[in-house]
Amino acid sequence: MSDFDKDISRRIFVKGAGATMGAGALSLLPMQIAFAAAFPERNIKVYVPTRAGGGADRNLRAFASIWKNHLNTNFEPGFYPGAAGRVGYETFMGKAPRDCYHLLFGNMGAEVLNWVVKPPTFPLDAYFYFAQVDADPGCLFVGTKSKLKNVDDIVAEGKKRTLTVGVSRLAHPASLGALALADKTGAKFNLIPLSGGRNTLAGVATGEVDFGALPTSSIVGRSTFKIVALFDDRNALPEKIPDAVLVNKHFNMNLPPLIAGARAFGIQTEAVQKFPDRYRTLVSTAEKVYKDPAYKAAVVKTKAPWEYFTYGTAEDCKKYATYITEIGKQYKHYLTGKQKS
Repeated sequence: MSDFDKDISRRIFVKGAGATMGAGALSLLPMQIAFAAAFPERNIKVYVPTRAGGGADRNLRAFASIWKNHLNTNFEPGFYPGAAGRVGYETFMGKAPRDCYHLLFGNMGAEVLNWVVKPPTFPLDAYFYFAQVDADPGCLFVGTKSKLKNVDDIVAEGKKRTLTVGVSRLAHPASLGALALADKTGAKFNLIPLSGGRNTLAGVATGEVDFGALPTSSIVGRSTFKIVALFDDRNALPEKIPDAVLVNKHFNMNLPPLIAGARAFGIQTEAVQKFPDRYRTLVSTAEKVYKDPAYKAAVVKTKAPWEYFTYGTAEDCKKYATYITEIGKQYKHYLTGKQKS
C-alpha cells in the first residue's frame, strides 16, 4: 500500500474512531470490525465510461479475472458511452451508492483532459483513482491497404488535402498528438470521434477515415493495421512495431510523452470516508494482482503487449492526473478538434 493510501486510511480511521468514541459507542467497534472483515459480501459493480470491446474493456476483464480470486467476489462491468466519457462519470457520481461496492474504470488521460475542456457537474475531488493497470503511449496508425504507408506520407498528403483522423474521442492524448503534429508540419487533419477504440479501428480498416490515433496496444499484433508514429520518447516494442518513428525525434518537436492509455480504477471519496476498511481491502488485493503470474498470462491471452502493463498506486494516479492536466491546459486549443489559425 502506498504512502498516499496509508495516509488516506489513517486520516479517515482517526476521524471515524474519534467520532465513535466521542459518542460513547466504543463497544461497537468489534462488531464494526467483523462487518469490515466480511467485505465483500456481494459482487462489485464497475462503471466503464466507454463502449464494450475496446482497450478499457480488455484491460478490465484481464485484471478482474485475477482480482476476483484475491478479493473472493466477481465483478459486473456496465458500459456507459456518450459525451466523451461524461455519461459514465455522471452516472457513477450521480447514481452509484457510496459503499465501495461500486467502482469506476476509466482512461485517466482522456477523462482528465475532458475536464480541462469543460468541468463536470461534480467536484473533482469527489472521486479519485487508486489502481492504474497500464501506461500505453499514443500512436498514429494506418490500414495496411491504405495508400499512406508511413507518417511522412500522412504529412505530405495532409498538405494537399484535409485528412480525416479516426479517434475514440476529441479530448484524448492521442488526439492531441495528432493535432500537434498537424500544427508543426502544416498538414490539415480533421478529427472524427468514433466513440471508442473498437469503432475507431473499424473506421480505419474500412477506409471511413484516412488514418487513426489511439493507444498503441489497441493496434499491436493486428495484421490489418500498421503503426507509423509514437508519441513517446522511446519505442518499447521495436520488434513488433519496427516502422513506428518517434514523433519528437522525427519532426524535431518537443511534446511531452502522451500516454494515451492510462486505465485505472476509481472510487468516490465519500465511499472511502465511510468505509476505510473496505477501501484498504480493495487496495491490498489489487496490489496482489500484478504480482500474480496468472495476471501476465491473462494479459498475454488478450494479445495486448505486456510491456505496457504496470501497476500504479493512488499516489501514482494522482501524479499522472496532475501531469496530464497541465499538458491539457498548455495545449487546450487542440482539444476542441481545431488547429490553430
